[in-house]
Amino acid sequence: MTDTDLRIAAAPISWGVCEVPDWGYQLAPERVLGEMRDLGVTAAETGPEGFLPSAPAELRDTLASYGLTCVGSFVPVVLHKADHDPAPEVNEVLDRLETSGGDVLVLAAATGVEGYDARPDLSDTEWNTLLANLDRLGELAAARGVTAALHPHVGTMIEKRDEVYRVLENSSIGLCLDTGHLLIGGTDPLEVTQSFTDRIRHAHLKDVRIDLAEQVQRGELTYTQAVAQGMYVPLGAGDARIARVVGTLVDAGYDGWYVLEQDTILADEADGDAAAGNVAVSMSFLRKAAQRPVRV
Repeated sequence: MTDTDLRIAAAPISWGVCEVPDWGYQLAPERVLGEMRDLGVTAAETGPEGFLPSAPAELRDTLASYGLTCVGSFVPVVLHKADHDPAPEVNEVLDRLETSGGDVLVLAAATGVEGYDARPDLSDTEWNTLLANLDRLGELAAARGVTAALHPHVGTMIEKRDEVYRVLENSSIGLCLDTGHLLIGGTDPLEVTQSFTDRIRHAHLKDVRIDLAEQVQRGELTYTQAVAQGMYVPLGAGDARIARVVGTLVDAGYDGWYVLEQDTILADEADGDAAAGNVAVSMSFLRKAAQRPVRV
């Protein structure tokens, strides 16, 4: 594989832009998209609702003005409540993706409350509703030429290892392999990559300090506190075994997106000065990890 074979994208969360209220200082889209362009990134996820224009054509044109194409959108949606139909809000996102050229719908099983620091337990009935909705939304997206992938995420209904495996074993939805959230939730991302390679439709590459991740697992820190303390680090600087994950994907012929994400919380605008440098380090690491001998 050569560097040019990789489909590399960036996400606004690497610049501290997040859907969680009071997450931290939110940089302007012009700065984030401009720094993506200057790094040589050519594709981006859209970030949280309201960060970029919601009108499909305006979204497409805004990204294009920075030399970027749309990869897809991260969509936290309530899936476990029988009296809540997630299809209308998902269709709104699909409208945007269809016009802007995005081809991935990244679903997270939202709790229904703000933030990622607490979550309820699900009954078996609620689990059945969640699994049925995942299959239904996957079919809805496919009918419109978009690939749906479930994103295990700390503070959502799919966080821990048994929950991740329950989805993989009882639904047909594709997987968004988020190496950071898997590790923090207690799942080995390399194990998942090796065991479910054929289910991976999208990759969010994060590296994680395991010492802080374990404090989150033990309840000694909230997820937000750990992010603020630097739980996420550039690729290769943490404990998620990113090089082996990438190598496994490349060797299996994975041809989806590799989205660079280093979740961060900013105190002010100047605090964002390190973001582009961190993304550049991660890009370089990814390219080296993906290299394979040229066969002649």
